[in-house]
Amino acid sequence: MELSPRQRIAVFIGVVIALAALGYYLVVPAVNHRSANAGASTPASTPSAAAPATTTQAPPVQASAAAAGGPDIYAWLPFTQQNLAAAASVAVRFGVDYNTFTYTESATDYVGAMGDLVTSQLAGTLRAVYQTPGVAKLRNSQKQVSSGTAVISSLRAFGPSSLTFILTAGQRLATSNGTSNASTQYAVTVTGSGSSWQVSDIELESAGNT
Repeated sequence: MELSPRQRIAVFIGVVIALAALGYYLVVPAVNHRSANAGASTPASTPSAAAPATTTQAPPVQASAAAAGGPDIYAWLPFTQQNLAAAASVAVRFGVDYNTFTYTESATDYVGAMGDLVTSQLAGTLRAVYQTPGVAKLRNSQKQVSSGTAVISSLRAFGPSSLTFILTAGQRLATSNGTSNASTQYAVTVTGSGSSWQVSDIELESAGNT
């Protein structure tokens, strides 16, 4: 039966609310992907300061997205519940590695620790940012060691082969001058399908993904 315009609007609002809930309940991080002293990543805006190295990973999805007797929203979306969980796990693991590094590691080691979590294009960008002269000099002179944490705040956008999460990346930065803690929100885009996803872009949340 074809839905009326008002019913279509109601369905759309329901999908948005359900996705927002998934962003919080479905994708809460929980596992260490990288040790605190492992090579780290630098944030898109300030690569010299990376985040706390506590790992996080989306827990296995068990419950059905729809309430008992209610509609199955995944029948209307271009991905399954399992696909969403897999993509979210990649985004969170990347968020941890992005802000985990030590002044003793090279750009190659830093990006290499991310393995296949990132596309080759993004890997090249991160490598270039990490070894920027001013950034590298500050990291070495202060003997910076950073560990990162990450948690997904929401799902900003999605398509058949692309999902953009709003990720809160935390950082515990130890230097020769002391230790500090900070957090930054990023828009992290993962591309792929099924259980195979890679991070293809990261921007400040306020800038979005371009």
